[in-house]
Amino acid sequence: MWGGNWVQHYLDAVRPRLVEYHTGDTLFLDGHGVSFREHQFTNLVSTCVQRAGLDKPDACNLFRHSAATLMHENGADIRYVQVLLGHADISTTQVYTHVAIKKLREVYAETHPAAKY
Repeated sequence: MWGGNWVQHYLDAVRPRLVEYHTGDTLFLDGHGVSFREHQFTNLVSTCVQRAGLDKPDACNLFRHSAATLMHENGADIRYVQVLLGHADISTTQVYTHVAIKKLREVYAETHPAAKY
């Protein structure tokens, strides 16, 4: 299925075999037809990271931080990133979205009046 739509494959071929009466609209289900829980996802990601030979014990947080940072650096308003991450306070989101020095220099060069002379 390389190059295919994995989510659509899951919806068409895998999820129907897992559905139970109590499943509802939950997208991802475990092998018992129960909503995939956070700790299961964390364990799955940790296993994949270890198999890849990486020494990153908090891989889910690393991916979360990377996604938030990349979204912000590519133009996402910090308030949207805040909502996506579920943060009540914007200062929490700002920790996740540190601005890369390269991007900061680019923005400065493009927008600051002193940089244009």
